[in-house]
Amino acid sequence: MPVKELVTKNRSYRRFYQDHAISTAQLRDLVDLARLSATGANLQALKYVLAATPEKNSIIFEHLAWAGYLKDWVGPVEGERPSGYIVMLLDRKIAKSCACDHGIAAQSMLLGAVEAGLGGCIFANIKRDQLAAALNLDEHYEILLVLALGKPKEDVRIVPLGEDGSIRYYRDDAGVHYVPKRALDDIIID
Repeated sequence: MPVKELVTKNRSYRRFYQDHAISTAQLRDLVDLARLSATGANLQALKYVLAATPEKNSIIFEHLAWAGYLKDWVGPVEGERPSGYIVMLLDRKIAKSCACDHGIAAQSMLLGAVEAGLGGCIFANIKRDQLAAALNLDEHYEILLVLALGKPKEDVRIVPLGEDGSIRYYRDDAGVHYVPKRALDDIIID
């Protein structure tokens, strides 16, 4: 699949076929893509917690905030929840910050997920302290992001910004999820 097609298909999916299992081996393959990605000063300070069981998935699910622009939606219902998660951590014994490494790693993993027929969503709105306690993480690990993964159950479409200029994503009555994007000529300055 060409890179532009991978990027275009890599949307923030929030509803999944929960019964479509993701194996730990598949999650490991995605983390391997992150491992091979660029990292500042080659410090490789990112670590990962993998979840592919209903029990562990449930623990992670309850510590995430879903779709801030969809005010009347608290997240996917049972049956539409992710079937796997990758919790991305900074190992503060290696580095005090990770600059943009976590963004690079997350994009690499999500592109790999799309290539494998899956989709995902990056979460930064996380109840970090509670999740760290629930996962029994050592104090030197800082939760950076959570990737929710599964086989997408929703249609997510890119559309041009409307005349009002709003960048807020939205859903229609049929549940189609629309993501407004600025035009290329609007973001290139010179």
